[in-house]
Amino acid sequence: MLRLAKVMALIGGTVLTVLIVLTCVSVAGRTLGFGPITGDFELVEAGVAFAIFAFLPLCQITSGHATVEIFTDKMGPAANRWLRMVTEIVFAAVLILIAWRLGDGTYSKYSYGETTFLLQFPIWWAYALSLVASIIAAIVGVYMASVKTIEAFTGRALIPEGGEAEH
Repeated sequence: MLRLAKVMALIGGTVLTVLIVLTCVSVAGRTLGFGPITGDFELVEAGVAFAIFAFLPLCQITSGHATVEIFTDKMGPAANRWLRMVTEIVFAAVLILIAWRLGDGTYSKYSYGETTFLLQFPIWWAYALSLVASIIAAIVGVYMASVKTIEAFTGRALIPEGGEAEH
């Protein structure tokens, strides 16, 4: 799972880097009088959505999400394991819900044949790429929920908090 999460993050990072370069070139073109890259906004919109879903698996498996530990610092390790289990289960459920709804959205965009305004590429392409990344995020979310459930019931750490265990 960690390898899958890292691959997704690398792909997401590559897409994000290409979008940054695209934006810089487009802005430079406007500034220098050559004009912007046609459809730059459409490409950035589609690419950023994919990148967000591509980064989620690595963030999930390495416990990289933001946490507020005002109350949990005062709780014992057992209570924190149970709390982490609950949050992982909820997060997995939300990721599954997002993937499901994104799947419906992809089908809808495909059925109606919607295209972007300037580039005229089918909108469902961007939805489909985000759907693939969201499904992988949901799979990693379910994996982490399972791991944290086992940890809560057994009292032993399978993946250290914030660590990268090879599973």
